[in-house]
Amino acid sequence: MDDDGLNAARVDAEREPASDADQDAQSPSDSDPSPESNAPPESDSRSGTPETTPDEGDSEASNDGADEASSDGPMPNVPDPEPEESDVPEDVQKYARFTKMDGAQYDRVNEFLRDRTYITAREWAIARLCSDFRTETGVEMTKIGENLPELVPFMTDTYTPQAVNQARSSFEDKVRTAGATFLYGAMCDFFTAEELDDVMYESTEVAKFLLEVEGVDLSVEDELEAEERISSVMREVRAASEELREQEDEE
Repeated sequence: MDDDGLNAARVDAEREPASDADQDAQSPSDSDPSPESNAPPESDSRSGTPETTPDEGDSEASNDGADEASSDGPMPNVPDPEPEESDVPEDVQKYARFTKMDGAQYDRVNEFLRDRTYITAREWAIARLCSDFRTETGVEMTKIGENLPELVPFMTDTYTPQAVNQARSSFEDKVRTAGATFLYGAMCDFFTAEELDDVMYESTEVAKFLLEVEGVDLSVEDELEAEERISSVMREVRAASEELREQEDEE
């Protein structure tokens, strides 16, 4: 081989490594992923859930709170509804005689009265109402009957004026009958003076209990005065009846 051939071969040998090195230098860029490809994907509007900034979230929360406040509070420029007027008269609303009987049943009250008096629960209640709702022109029977359940807790039905008057008349008749019976027992010498005092004491205790249930506040002084007046009257009745019997015996 001549010198020209050796030089040509030497030149080819030097070119081949250079080309291989160039290929090696270029191959990493083709096969290895770039740093940008390894970075996590940025979230954008395509992710499905829209992003909100803190300012936007606060404004939305404040808007929701404003909506709730507006729905609960009064509407602007709209007047508040006026309260409905009650059909119950004012004096009936303020009546507080039988407040101690709240929750009581008519049958229980009636049984108690039957064991100690001649009157019924209906007659007792209406007698007290007729005393409290009396005017210059008479008893307000219509008002009593229409508002009976509001006035007396154990009365559940309304009454007509005729029914109120009937109960009132029945109470009056029984009081007169009981009074005549008691007075006869005192005058006929059936009871001794001590026994008559016992009868008066028992009757007074029952009457005081009914007054206290109605809400009447009796002081000790008033009780003693009432008992003394009744006892005094009964002693006079007894003395008068003895004189009457003696006169009959002399004749």
